[in-house]
Amino acid sequence: MATAPESQPIIGEAPAFLEMLEHVSRAAPLSKPVLVVGERGTGKELVASRLHFLSNRWEQTVVKVNCAALTESILESELFGHEAGAFTGAVKTHIGHFERADGGTLILDELATISLRMQEKILRTIEYGEIQRVGGNETLRVDVRIVGSTNADLQTLAAEGRFRKDLLDRLAFDVITVPPLRDRVEDILPLAHAFAINMASELKWSLFPGFSPRASSALLRNKWPGNVRELKFAIERSVYRSRDPEHPIADIVLDAFDSPFKLVEARSKGRAVTARRKAPLLPTDLQQRLIDTEVDLLSAALEKARFNQRMAADLLSLSYHQFRGKLRKFGIRSKPGTA
Repeated sequence: MATAPESQPIIGEAPAFLEMLEHVSRAAPLSKPVLVVGERGTGKELVASRLHFLSNRWEQTVVKVNCAALTESILESELFGHEAGAFTGAVKTHIGHFERADGGTLILDELATISLRMQEKILRTIEYGEIQRVGGNETLRVDVRIVGSTNADLQTLAAEGRFRKDLLDRLAFDVITVPPLRDRVEDILPLAHAFAINMASELKWSLFPGFSPRASSALLRNKWPGNVRELKFAIERSVYRSRDPEHPIADIVLDAFDSPFKLVEARSKGRAVTARRKAPLLPTDLQQRLIDTEVDLLSAALEKARFNQRMAADLLSLSYHQFRGKLRKFGIRSKPGTA
């Protein structure tokens, strides 16, 4: 349970991210349920908390529950509470999260993991504002705003009968989608610096020396399937492993398991994947193939960097002037809609 304001700042200036934050600001003052959806590691929990702290309930309690971490029976007891003697071991009355969050916000993380029976009980609470403790007969009134978060496709689950359509309808008064990090290229380096400064402080460094150009390029080129969480762990790992706190971080440790002494099974799988790679079609015009590849990479870098040429150059480990020279050489458009 959390009652204090957000401890983690939300960092980002990418257009997709700013648009999402504007969406949050519009939805926050309402008391309606809201769903926060997005890929794993995108920061859904921070967005859910922001909905509370920007609302009129910000001085009241916000309770966060990881539904995936609890069995159905324990989740029921935790959400709705139980009376003394309701089951073996229930020696005293337990106040559930709905009661604790009365007047405030209840954040249900990993919403898609809740059983259908529990979904029905939650639906009833949303519709009537009433709960009953496990083993009790008294009906209690609660005023709770529910914010659900998930990385699952609830619409597909509902179509397959694995999530109640009526509950989805009630929860999805509005849906806020958190963009993945690959659509927030502009935010990668600011986030990386913030994480690095925090780690340097934890290590008692006097200051964070920054990243080398090679390290910055590696950060921009990586696809980050684990999103902000993966970036955070990679940065913290890289700072921690750095041998000299006086010099910029030169190596980004993307894979903690990376080692020349990997298990035999893992190396065998890697060789099998390499062996299955499709052989190039021959004969071919090597010079033209190389030109086509270079043009494709330059164009892809521009697209990913949203035509920010310095950032696109970093994605290809080129200097800004080298990148500009190649654009001129191949006649590649430097801005959307230009020749």
